Amino acid sequence: MDYFKESLRLHQRLKGKIKVVPKMDVRTTDDLSLAYSPGVAEPCKAIAEYPESVYDYTIKGNTVAIVSDGSAVLGLGNIGAKAAIPVMEGKALLFKRFAGIDAFPICLDTQDTEEIIRAVQMIAPVFGGVNLEDISAPRSFEIESRLQELGIPVFHDDQHGTAIVVLAALINATKVLKKSIFNLKVVINGAGAAGVAIARLLRCVDNQDSKECIAVRDVICCDSKGIIHTERTDLNAVKQELLTYSNIENQKGSLKDAIVDADVFIGVSIGDILKKEDIATMADDSIIFALANPIPEIMPEEAYQGGAAIVGTGRSDLPNQVNNVLGFPGIFRGALDARAKKITPGMKLAAAFAIADCVANPTREMVIPATLNEEVAWKVAGAVKNAAMASQS
Repeated sequence: MDYFKESLRLHQRLKGKIKVVPKMDVRTTDDLSLAYSPGVAEPCKAIAEYPESVYDYTIKGNTVAIVSDGSAVLGLGNIGAKAAIPVMEGKALLFKRFAGIDAFPICLDTQDTEEIIRAVQMIAPVFGGVNLEDISAPRSFEIESRLQELGIPVFHDDQHGTAIVVLAALINATKVLKKSIFNLKVVINGAGAAGVAIARLLRCVDNQDSKECIAVRDVICCDSKGIIHTERTDLNAVKQELLTYSNIENQKGSLKDAIVDADVFIGVSIGDILKKEDIATMADDSIIFALANPIPEIMPEEAYQGGAAIVGTGRSDLPNQVNNVLGFPGIFRGALDARAKKITPGMKLAAAFAIADCVANPTREMVIPATLNEEVAWKVAGAVKNAAMASQS
């Protein structure tokens, strides 16, 4: 099947992928009086008197805003708010399909950080959570950070969703290979939203004092100019902050220099940049998560020829698909059910372990559950809810 042509036909035929469906019918004057005037005044008064009851009387407790400015959409780049709508609709479809959450695309016609923050603040009353999506780095870091005190979970899925699913796959990969996750040297290619979030999670930056913390031995991050190290003078604030917890030995050089003797390669940037000869320089039983789409950094067959033990990609037509759909529906379901104010590091870690646990007996060909496994979201939701409730107690 030509997915590109068929998808275009599908979207044209459906005129979008989601719609609003009422929870009740209005057939009689009594129906109208209950749903609207005069009866609707009573829940309005109740909420005005006790604002938290908005969760009891409105859609807020099961509704998520999917907010994007269209600046970093899939592999398409900065295509703008209108062109981003199909992706955000798809995200809303997945929220509903896997976790029963009503989500709605909010594509903002601005790429100004202050305007985006203010827009989210203004629409927040009706939503129980905010999924930031496809906003380019480094603005995405500031936007998410400054919205953390909004009173509802604000979660940049390109960052944390990717990191959580990668960690889940890594947990199971180390089980299969009988390696200690704490001794791993990890190389990440890509220092945007996903790469930085993966590095932070794998080095336990946000959760260092917790007993639940998992930290690999070292992470080396690379961008288009090679290894990020202290002597580079072209680093933005986010990349400078990376160096406070990564590249412990201040290694210099190219990506190919970085992966020598590395245990794990994680690619979240551009495709077709590694060859089997590069994989051969890595440590024995190396783990490759080549997540660039649609072309991975290296195809699995070639990675295996180079000596890789486990290979995952972002593609649905290959084994070990590392896909955010395994994370965000259940994460938001659990957060909404707990009425959490934010997504904490403990909730992220709980989500990663729950995803990993969905594969009872991991193998080299299956270190992560299938993306269409309907049990995953609900297991993640339960784990996230428990972690949220524990942090609130």
